[in-house]
Amino acid sequence: QVQLVESGGDLVQAGGSLRLSCAASGSSSIINSMAWFRQPPGKQRESVAIISSATTHYADSAKGRFTISRDNAKNEVYLQMNSLTPEDTAVYYCSALVGPRWYWGQGTQVTVSS
Repeated sequence: QVQLVESGGDLVQAGGSLRLSCAASGSSSIINSMAWFRQPPGKQRESVAIISSATTHYADSAKGRFTISRDNAKNEVYLQMNSLTPEDTAVYYCSALVGPRWYWGQGTQVTVSS
């Protein structure tokens, strides 16, 4: 029903910034909340940020450094990441909530070097 494609992942030095994008297609008009997750190498997937129509929420590790935003006209969600550290290295996934079901993108690699 919903297809999500992430982009913007890259290799960046510590202290740098990246802006991830996620484009939604298919039944994108019925998406409510959207979120970003990440999975570091060899670790479990964890939530990073979520945005609904009026509310945003961030993981403690992202608070103050990351900003999630949404462009409804373009059916896209973004994650601005500043002051990156090697601990931010992970595959980043966007997700979309349609009713009670979360849909997932394919992921984009973010690598932060020391």
